[in-house]
Amino acid sequence: MSDIDKILPEEPPAPAAETPAASGEDAAPVTATALEAVYDVPVRVSAVLGRSRMAIADLLSISSGTVLELDRKVGEAIDVFVNNRLVARGEVVLVEERLGITMTEIIKSDK
Repeated sequence: MSDIDKILPEEPPAPAAETPAASGEDAAPVTATALEAVYDVPVRVSAVLGRSRMAIADLLSISSGTVLELDRKVGEAIDVFVNNRLVARGEVVLVEERLGITMTEIIKSDK
């Protein structure tokens, strides 16, 4: 038995159509107690100030002091991602000499 066989379940999960939410029925709200099993699962949280596109030649010419222009304006909300999924937008704040984010909008998933 390979290592991947030890990780993967023998049977695939039930199709989404069998769940109450997928079939159009009202699903019971998820409680904090029901989520306790995943509280210790690590996730990657990223805050994106902006993005920029450039040619490789321009990228190779970057040095200390180079200003990289981003696609956002000063004061515009930044995007907050959890495991590469957009979950919120917020504003950059200073908290005891460290940067933080005040959430201004929570993005609800259609899934």
